[in-house]
Amino acid sequence: MNKQAIFELIVQHTKEIIPELETHAFVITDELKELGANSVDRAEIITLTIESLSLDIPLITFSGAQNIEDLVDTFYEQRVV
Repeated sequence: MNKQAIFELIVQHTKEIIPELETHAFVITDELKELGANSVDRAEIITLTIESLSLDIPLITFSGAQNIEDLVDTFYEQRVV
């Protein structure tokens, strides 16, 4: 799976968790916190994406992620390993 597909998964899960963002034009530099996602929302978005990618990685792996691009990069790196 390439980075664009991972980005689209994160966007899909974000819209599921925060329906108000259904019409938001997501860009890779968006910050989930700035979009209104609280810590529980962010954990749920990450967990859903982990499940979609069939990965087995701890949430702490994403603690340094500042925006969606950081999440995409982390997922991509974990997928490759």
